Amino acid sequence: MAKELNEDTGFNISIKTLIGIGAAMATIISMWFMLQADIADAKELPAPADPEVTRMEFDMKDQMIRQTIITTQEDVKEIKKSIEKIEDKLYE
Repeated sequence: MAKELNEDTGFNISIKTLIGIGAAMATIISMWFMLQADIADAKELPAPADPEVTRMEFDMKDQMIRQTIITTQEDVKEIKKSIEKIEDKLYE
């Protein structure tokens, strides 16, 4: 038979358990308020400035990209030559 829960039902909780529950609740509540304070502080900070790309930075990146493309083209030419040599050896 199942026990019924009513106003006369009792249960035992130790003092250690109550203190643990209280400490856990205090920790969670304090973390909540600290988080809310951090959010409020972050809202007051100025928005970050738009990053401006200088002409020198643009030129350097452009040069790097162009050099990478040229290097890749040279690598492809070397690979094509190697493939032609392999095909010549294979089909001879």
